[in-house]
Amino acid sequence: MPISSQTPDAEKASFYPKIEFLIGGAWRSRQGSPIINPANEAVIGHVPHATMEDLADAVIAAERGFAVWRAMSPLRRHDIMIEAARLLRERTESISIVMTLEQGKPIAQSRLEVQRAADMIAWDASEGRRLYGRVIPADGGMKLTVVREPIGIVAAFSPWNFPISAPARKVGGALAAGCAIILKASEETPGSAMLLAKAFQDAGLPPGVLNLIFGNPAKISDFLIAHSSVRMVTFTGSVPVGKHLATLAGEHMKPAIMELGGHGPVIVCEDTDPEAVAVLCAAAKARNAGQICVAPTRFFVHDAVYDRFVAAFTERVRQFRMGEGVDPASDIGPLINQSRLDAIDGLVTDAKRRGARLTVGGARAGSKGYFYPLTVLADVPDHARAMSEEPFGPLALIVRVRSVDEAIRRSNELPFALAAYAFTDSARYVALISENVECGNLAINHLAASFAETPFGGVKESGYGREGGVEGLLCYTTAKLISHKTHM
Repeated sequence: MPISSQTPDAEKASFYPKIEFLIGGAWRSRQGSPIINPANEAVIGHVPHATMEDLADAVIAAERGFAVWRAMSPLRRHDIMIEAARLLRERTESISIVMTLEQGKPIAQSRLEVQRAADMIAWDASEGRRLYGRVIPADGGMKLTVVREPIGIVAAFSPWNFPISAPARKVGGALAAGCAIILKASEETPGSAMLLAKAFQDAGLPPGVLNLIFGNPAKISDFLIAHSSVRMVTFTGSVPVGKHLATLAGEHMKPAIMELGGHGPVIVCEDTDPEAVAVLCAAAKARNAGQICVAPTRFFVHDAVYDRFVAAFTERVRQFRMGEGVDPASDIGPLINQSRLDAIDGLVTDAKRRGARLTVGGARAGSKGYFYPLTVLADVPDHARAMSEEPFGPLALIVRVRSVDEAIRRSNELPFALAAYAFTDSARYVALISENVECGNLAINHLAASFAETPFGGVKESGYGREGGVEGLLCYTTAKLISHKTHM
C-alpha cells in the first residue's frame, strides 16, 4: 500500500511498527516515551525503555551469544551476515517508509541508506573471512605467530541521523570479527534499528549475538561500559557526549571507537567550474537536511570564482522543494526536532547580526513540523558562532579566500577534523591539499566521505578509531602473539 504526503496522519502512523527491544533472541516491551514524526509532530509510536534488569539480561545473553558465535566458522558467520544483507535489500521499501516517518528524510534517501547498510554488512561479512594473522621469522627453535581474536562483547551507541546505516556499520564490523554486540540505538529513530535486528534474526543469527536496547542513555552507558564482560565501546555522536563516554571507557581500560562531530571545510580553487561545483555542493548540503557529521559546511572559495559560486549555489537552493519525506517530490525534509530548529535559527540570527549576507532561506517554514529551509550565508565573518560551532543542519557558510594556502589554513583552524573536501584540476593543488588539510577523510572533486570498503573516522576532537574497511574491522579484534620454543 503506497504512502504519500496526502495520506492522513493517522493512516501514516499505521505503517509504523510496534517498537520492542531484543535480548537473547526474544523481543520485549516496556513503558517508554513517544516517537514523533518530525514532518507533522504527530505521535507515531512509543519506544520502550530498558530497565536495569533488562540491561543485566542483555549482558548475560551477549555472553552466551559470544561463546556460540566466536566458535562458529568464519564461513558460516559470513553466510548468515550475507543473508541479513539480502533481507535488508528485499525489505528496502518497508524499512524506508519507517525511516522516513521517524527521521523525516526524503524517501529516496531512506532507500539509499538501506542499500548502503546492506552493502556495509556484506563487505564486512566477506572481509571477516580474511582476518589473517602472520608468522614472524625467528631464530632456530622458535616459532612466532600472531593471531587476530574477537575482542569480545561490544557496547555500541548509534545516532538518529542515519537510523540504519550507522548501527549497521557497528553491527557489521563487530559480527564479522566474531564479537557479540549490545546496540543502544536512538530513541528518536528506533524503528529502523529494530528492523535491522529483525533481518539478522530472520537470517539465522544465534540468540544473544545481537541485542538491541533503548532507554536512558546515561544509565545505559554507565552500566554497560563499567560491566566487566563488556570489552569495547563504539559511539557515534556529539563531541561532548563522546568525550564523556571516552572518559568512562578509559577509567575501565576499554578500547573505544569515537566517531564524533565535524565542521566540513570545502576548498574551491580558482581553476574549477564554479557553477558546476556549486550545484554539486548544494545537493550534498541538502542531504538529510544537513544533519550529517560530514556535511560540507564551510565553503572557502577563491576570490576569482567567488561571486559566480555564490550565485549558482543560491539559485540551485531556490529550486529545492521542501516537504514531507514521504512525498517523492521533496528534496529536503524536516529537522529531527524543535531543538535542532531553534539551534539553526539561533546561528543564522547571530551570523546576520555580525555581518553575514543572507542569500536564501533564513526562517522557519510553516508552523507544523520542524521545517527549516536550506540557508545560504555569504561573506561570513570568522567571529560568527556558526564558523566555530557545528551547525548540524541546513546551513551553508561561504567565505572568500585569496589563495589555496589561506583556504588550507582556515580549514585547519577548528578542533574538528572529520571530513574535508576540495575541488581543483591542478595536480599541485591536489598534492598541497592532500598533504596539509587535517582530517580523517578527504574527498577531491566529489562529496562522498566514505564507502563500505574504506575506513571512516576523524582526528583531533572528531574522534579516534575507524569504522569500515580493513582498519575498522581490526578495531574489533585483539592481536595475540604466540611464541613457541620447539626445542627445550
